[in-house]
Amino acid sequence: MPDVSYGFEGRVAVVTGGANGIGAAIARKLHNAGATVVVWDLEEPEALGFEHDFYDVDVTDLTAIETAVAQTLSRHGRIDFLSHNAGFSGPTVPVAAYSADKWQAVIDVNLVGTFKICRAVVPVMQNQGFGRIVNMASLAGKEGTPNASAYSAAKAGVMAFTKSLGKELAGTDIRVNCIAPAAIRTAILDQMTPEHVQTMIDKSPMKRLGESDEAAELVLWLCSTACSFNSGAVFDLSGGRATY
Repeated sequence: MPDVSYGFEGRVAVVTGGANGIGAAIARKLHNAGATVVVWDLEEPEALGFEHDFYDVDVTDLTAIETAVAQTLSRHGRIDFLSHNAGFSGPTVPVAAYSADKWQAVIDVNLVGTFKICRAVVPVMQNQGFGRIVNMASLAGKEGTPNASAYSAAKAGVMAFTKSLGKELAGTDIRVNCIAPAAIRTAILDQMTPEHVQTMIDKSPMKRLGESDEAAELVLWLCSTACSFNSGAVFDLSGGRATY
C-alpha cells in the first residue's frame, strides 16, 4: 500500500494502546510523518523500531492519565494529536451468560476510558488553540454484534461521545472524529472464538480482515490540517460492509 506524504514535524502525538496492534501501526506512521510520538499503555512497546516516550497509563484511572498529561507537557510542551485506541473486546457470550463484572469492565475501559482521556487532553488543546482527536470505535457499535453486547454498547457510546465532543469544539481548531473498523488483523482477535472471527470475515464484501496500516493511514489524514471540515464524524473502515 503506497504511503501518502504528511509533514508532522513539530507536532506531538499521544497514542493510547500504542504498544501493539492498530495503536502500534498508528504510532509508526505518525513517527514516519515527522511527529514526536508518546505512547500511553499498560505495557511498554518492545518492537516499535523508533525512539519514543512511554508512560504507564490505565485509561480507567484519571489520576494516571492526568500524571501522563503533565509528564508529556513537561517534556514536550504540547499535545497536538490524540489517537485513542486503548480497549478490549471482552468475552463473546450471550447476554444471559455474561458476567456483570466483565460487562462493566468492558464499558469502563472502552467508553468511560475514552471520556477520561479526552477530559484530560481537551483543555491542553484548547490552551494551545489546535488539536486533533481520533477515537477508535468499531462497526460493532453500529450493527450490534451478537454475543458481544458490552463491546457493541461501549463502541456505540464512543461514537455518540465523539459526535457530542466534536460539536462542542466545532468553533475551534480542534477536530474530533472516530473510526469504526470491521475486523482488523490484530491480537485482539485472539480474545474471540474462531467462529466469531469467521462470521465477521464472511460479512465483508471483500471477504478479508482489515490491516492495521489501513487504519493508520486514515488516522494520519484525520490528524492533518487537510481535515478541516470534518468533526464529530464516524469513518467506516469495513471492506464495504457498512451500508449506512
